[in-house]
Amino acid sequence: MKIITLLALLIAVGCILATGCVAQPKKDPGNTPESPNTTFAPFVNTTPVPGSNATFNVSNATNVTSKLKGPLRVSIGSYSADKPLPVLIDNKSVGVVKAGVPADLMVDEGNHSVAVCVGVICPEKYITIVFAKRSYLDFEDLLKMKAEFSKPTVRILRSFKNGNGIGVEVEFINPTQNDLTMSVELSAGYTYIDGRTSVRMGDSVRSKAFEWVEAGHRVTRTVDLNFVYGSSYSYDEPAISETSYQ
Repeated sequence: MKIITLLALLIAVGCILATGCVAQPKKDPGNTPESPNTTFAPFVNTTPVPGSNATFNVSNATNVTSKLKGPLRVSIGSYSADKPLPVLIDNKSVGVVKAGVPADLMVDEGNHSVAVCVGVICPEKYITIVFAKRSYLDFEDLLKMKAEFSKPTVRILRSFKNGNGIGVEVEFINPTQNDLTMSVELSAGYTYIDGRTSVRMGDSVRSKAFEWVEAGHRVTRTVDLNFVYGSSYSYDEPAISETSYQ
């Protein structure tokens, strides 16, 4: 009887081991560590070219195209200047222009400012450049309005009787890039009746004036031309005999 019982027990244990019926302990869900989610490797801006070991840099793909350009002609017409005038595009010097000889330029597409300079005076215009489309700018009228004089100039604005003489209003004009000391000599002829002889006499008068003028500025002052003592004066319009600057 004992032998039969022992055999039955051995057979039962073998069955359990053979069929994998041994109960596995259940894991506590609360204590089970979560596996991290699978992530992709970061994207690199280089892509291998099939059949070679070279790489193509994606970040530089847009830098290989050059800007398109369009032709621009800049003219000053008959505006008179002692020397060629600088041409500026977007405040950068790109060449020179003079009367009868325009500047032909190639300019990047887009909106630009264009200026022609007379000393420190730089009248400006705006233009849109289009690829392969010719554009043209004429600065003649603008220069005559904004930069009437291209070199240091002294001119008479008006004259008037001033006691026993003439008052002459003179304008000193300095369009250059340097401060200047400017001078002018004025003269006028006149006649008068001499107080002692009551005879009409003829004479002339001269006067010289100096003025310090800053670059790109104008100064106006009155210069007196005084006559000798007499009466019934009659005079010619005053004129500029000589000018100089340094």
